[in-house]
Amino acid sequence: MRRLVLVLGDQLDAQASAFDGFDPAQDAVWMAEVAEESTHITSGQPRIALFLSAMRHFAETLKELGRPLHYTRLDDPDNRGSLAAQLAHDLARLQPRELVLTAPGDWRVLRALQTVAREAGLPLEVRDDRHFYTTVRDFAAHAKGRKSLRMEYFYREQRKRHGVLMEGDQPAGGQWNFDADNRQAFGPQGPGVVPPRSQFAPDAITREVLALVQQRFAAHPGQLDSFAWPVTRAQALQALDDFITQRLPDFGRWQDAIWPGEPWLYHAHLAAALNLKLLNAREVVAAAEAAWRAGRVSIQSAEGFIRQILGWREYVRGIYWTQMPAYLEGNALDATEDLPGWYWDGRTDLACLADAIVQTLQHGYAHHIQRLMVTGLFALMYGVEPKQVHAWYLGVYVDAVE
Repeated sequence: MRRLVLVLGDQLDAQASAFDGFDPAQDAVWMAEVAEESTHITSGQPRIALFLSAMRHFAETLKELGRPLHYTRLDDPDNRGSLAAQLAHDLARLQPRELVLTAPGDWRVLRALQTVAREAGLPLEVRDDRHFYTTVRDFAAHAKGRKSLRMEYFYREQRKRHGVLMEGDQPAGGQWNFDADNRQAFGPQGPGVVPPRSQFAPDAITREVLALVQQRFAAHPGQLDSFAWPVTRAQALQALDDFITQRLPDFGRWQDAIWPGEPWLYHAHLAAALNLKLLNAREVVAAAEAAWRAGRVSIQSAEGFIRQILGWREYVRGIYWTQMPAYLEGNALDATEDLPGWYWDGRTDLACLADAIVQTLQHGYAHHIQRLMVTGLFALMYGVEPKQVHAWYLGVYVDAVE
């Protein structure tokens, strides 16, 4: 074997950079479901199920494309339990001459795979992840020499660089940021009739995964009764179209609003599909901009949504990779309290927290205001140790990845 292409659970794109130059006569793909990815932090059942189902569906896509695949399932008797151990075991059997990997999103995973390759005496080529507009090198260049890093300045640079929502060299609509227009609250009557969430009934593959997760991870938090997330690219594209058509027109003004018992509202629910690489950030941004240019949505809605992807998503990734691994240990406020136990079951008399946490456990989802201004703000004011907050967010949300 010439080349073994390593594909992680959040790299489910047949056009990823790791596949550049792929020759099915000489190369093969390696994927593995391992328990450590669900237990190094306590992952909720919806999150585990989404990853496993999407991975198994992508494996079927690779087979249809005729790409040789070596795939280890979670319940295989020879499963070694971690990505590193499984890869080391499989390299001894497969004997490739080199390894190729699209850059992982997780510092821990990258270091583990690099160690395996080094110990096996094999070159590991790490290629840029084209699902992001920028590289880590781009962000490092932006950050160099700055006394402070502000997302807004970075965002404006990316708008200009990529020609997004621009009219010549000026921002569309005459200003860069319409956040001040996007802070309306629902009146006492509530949000009224909200467009339905995009739902995808579990097929045979997903039903098998749900049964496995319920059996293998029964003690993990969360519920699977309402599992209906997109697990294929075709489903993700349908979810994108549904959002652009049904919810983006009202996304802007209501993006910061909350209402009891309304988990979905006008949000996109696309972060999981983006992070699994079932969708590319460019096609999502392009769809939102096209809807504005066609007069179907306001500039406030289009800009507010695009800022989440071209601004915040790219910015946070840059911060992460330029500051890890020390970033994980940061604790600027010396917070030392333990995360309250009711973050894992929602049993609290604090109504807004109970509502956000219960829906989180039920769906693996809460929108950004619930995360930032409800569960996040309480943890900040209570003084919870940051690593405990980090582990909770990483574990309970289906779209959470490092």
